[in-house]
Amino acid sequence: MSDRGRAPPKEGSTEAPTRHALRWREAEFYDLDKVEREMERVFDICHGCRRCFNLCDSFPKLFDLVDNAPSGELDTVDKAAYATVADACTLCDMCFMTKCPYVPPHEFDLDFPHLILRYRAAMRAKEGVPLVRRELAKTDRNGRLAGLVEGLANWAIGEKNFGMRNMLEDLAGVHREAALPKYHGNTLEKRAKAAPGLANRAAPGYGRKAVLYATCFANFNNPEIGEAARAVLAWNGVEVTVAYPACCGMPMLEQGAIEQVAANARRIAESLLPLVEAGHAIVAPVPSCALMLKSEWPLILPDDPVVATVSKATMDITEYVVDIAKKEGLAPGLRPLATPVTLHLACHARAQNMGAKGAEMLRLIPDIKLAVIERCSGHGGAWGVLKENFPLALKVGRPVARQALGALGIVTSECPLAADHIRQGMERVAGEGPVPAAVPHPILLLAEAYGLGGPGGTRQ
Repeated sequence: MSDRGRAPPKEGSTEAPTRHALRWREAEFYDLDKVEREMERVFDICHGCRRCFNLCDSFPKLFDLVDNAPSGELDTVDKAAYATVADACTLCDMCFMTKCPYVPPHEFDLDFPHLILRYRAAMRAKEGVPLVRRELAKTDRNGRLAGLVEGLANWAIGEKNFGMRNMLEDLAGVHREAALPKYHGNTLEKRAKAAPGLANRAAPGYGRKAVLYATCFANFNNPEIGEAARAVLAWNGVEVTVAYPACCGMPMLEQGAIEQVAANARRIAESLLPLVEAGHAIVAPVPSCALMLKSEWPLILPDDPVVATVSKATMDITEYVVDIAKKEGLAPGLRPLATPVTLHLACHARAQNMGAKGAEMLRLIPDIKLAVIERCSGHGGAWGVLKENFPLALKVGRPVARQALGALGIVTSECPLAADHIRQGMERVAGEGPVPAAVPHPILLLAEAYGLGGPGGTRQ
């Protein structure tokens, strides 16, 4: 067949990136020999490009393997060493979304994060995942049990409880110095039932309806994020329903347990579908969870119409507030904050391909002085708290910590896990110097600018 008249292939990121559905139901997906052959193909292209050298530690590890190989090329790298590259990947998606010039529809067809996901799934099928790691990923079960004894649980995981943290490191492989999320028995679900919010009828956006998908983090670990979101949305006329059928599956995805993610996706989507059909948007307060519903679920279950419907209705909390501002206008009452703000844009917010909505939302506050940090914090979900990864996670996040430490006023992050990690990085960079006690979610700052108190949207 003649190539005459066919357009030449375009070089590098000149078209919007696309992603293929994950073929996780096929036996070939878990064939380790075939996975390693694909890794060799992709790694060889990455070695020739090296554009991603400063994103995370996966690429420096890969390039060191090649540079130290007898031939100086990938053909003499032991495939057993590929595990070191895969283990350093946090599935942040930044290489795919912001750096790689060879993502689909380019003919090279590179999707580094999903290749690593496939490798983890294949290794899980071959060797399994250690019991303790599997148990750590059961965020719903862990959140409910810890919430029953929240005082004891939070004492046990406190950073200064050296005895218990040493034991946790030995038993679970969680680094003794890594900050861990605290637990709340009074979950976001319980708080919403105890104090139903009323939509502000005078708001321009009155008539909107939204489901605040609580997420395991906002439900069990930081309900204040969800309460602030409820308050801001209610004041802006939104009828808010809090729902939490189950975890979105991100902790299981990190381990390659794709079939478990699919089960959770079906369960949650079926639970939320009636609300979507009744006109509710699905709003997630944590970027990783919004990314799962929007992007990963449809790639795992591409033929599921319920998942597709719920996915299309999902928005990040910052995205939803900006949408109100653009379409109807925000309710009056925003007041300037007393101090400047430095916002860390989370990788999984950037990976949603929606623009810097966290920054757009904060710029709605009158006279705000806002600086933005667009680098990875280094945390990477559960990856960053593990014994073997925590020092590296601090190293990757050190540029963010330095920028945050040099900032005036409030440091905020869209990702609550990144927020704690940034605070710890700042402590290490600052030494004995002052460091913020907390790095809040930006929705808390918007609530503060509104002067909102309580979960129901009442004003002070």
